[in-house]
Amino acid sequence: METISIVLCTFPDLATARLIGTSLVERQLAGCVNFVPSIEAIYRWQGRVETATEVLAIFKTTTATLPEFHAALAISHPYEVPEILALEPTAVAAGYREWLERECRAGNG
Repeated sequence: METISIVLCTFPDLATARLIGTSLVERQLAGCVNFVPSIEAIYRWQGRVETATEVLAIFKTTTATLPEFHAALAISHPYEVPEILALEPTAVAAGYREWLERECRAGNG
């Protein structure tokens, strides 16, 4: 049984998030991605406090697929330093885990 990973990543707009998210699902590096549009970010960048409106993408993948997923996301992402945060849930429904493992299998080699 593989460990499931939830990856949070922000994008500058919904079109970019959809394009990259679709590619990662098509390549079976993620089983699913959800988008939360129009979030506000306040952050420090190059010594200044900045604000931006972004889109949050919530990817579901497996830890076995995570290295390839991370590399593909980092290469295609438009930000110089993209936010890519992987979390491991403590409980996952058995049926969802089985589905996600099947959907991410191609990314495992």
